[in-house]
Amino acid sequence: MNTASGLVQILDDLALAHALADLADAITLDRYQAQDLVITNKPDNTPVTDADRAVETAIREALATHRTSDGLVGEEFGSDKGGSGRYWVIDPIDGTKNFMRGVPTWATLIALVQVDAAGNEEVVVGIASAPALARRWAAAKGHGATVRFNAGNAEYETGDTSGDDFAYSDTDSNFQTLALAPNEKKISVSKVSTLADASISYSDFVGWGDRIEPFQKMLAAAWRTRGIGDFWSHMLVAEGAVDVAIEPSLALWDMAALDIIVREAGGSFTNTAGQSGPFGGSGVSTNGVLHNAVINGLNP
Repeated sequence: MNTASGLVQILDDLALAHALADLADAITLDRYQAQDLVITNKPDNTPVTDADRAVETAIREALATHRTSDGLVGEEFGSDKGGSGRYWVIDPIDGTKNFMRGVPTWATLIALVQVDAAGNEEVVVGIASAPALARRWAAAKGHGATVRFNAGNAEYETGDTSGDDFAYSDTDSNFQTLALAPNEKKISVSKVSTLADASISYSDFVGWGDRIEPFQKMLAAAWRTRGIGDFWSHMLVAEGAVDVAIEPSLALWDMAALDIIVREAGGSFTNTAGQSGPFGGSGVSTNGVLHNAVINGLNP
């Protein structure tokens, strides 16, 4: 794939990811705070709602039409990375417990991973869409990260945004640049350079194991700490509102979209051991400047 065709492909993938997020938002908002919301427990004893399943089903059906050779890793219905060197990673609702209790901090996470000839994996497109917060964060490799307020379709140079149930067309993908929507802006991480001046966000104190003591020591030394949790912690890092976000136990679908958004905003994303990317079972996002200090603090 040459540079020009690669540019068109990645922007087309981002346009598709936005359309998938529009589709998800319509389903989740319709079921959010619904009196007849159906909640069951999965085998791992975590809750799942009818909205989680409906969103993943709808996204799977759309990808089966528009990206027939791509693989898919989803939280609810299993995974098949396929053999095309590309696969999508879907978390239909990140923050299901918030969703089912009426707390507006939840999002659909959509990401695209590319695999090179050596088997190295890299997230190249990511969306975190939180319609109850009227926010959507997005990133594509080499194009920076954005936040969009009050949702709505981005104004791409081409593509079908006619308001149909699935507003995306893969028959006219000639755009060469990404145009921001009027309600969309570029975002970047903070420049805070010491942990003593840093704001740290985390989920809770569950799942830390042997790292709980150094983690709590780090929190005690920070300027400010808040248990915001889930995707929003990491999106606040990408926006520069928070300097560090840490979660000790996460799945790929919890992190893939967050990874590229934080990185394209100028930050760093690893697991708690310092392994780059969203493939290491935990998530640490920082403004980059603080990353070594955080990883060293967690692993004294």
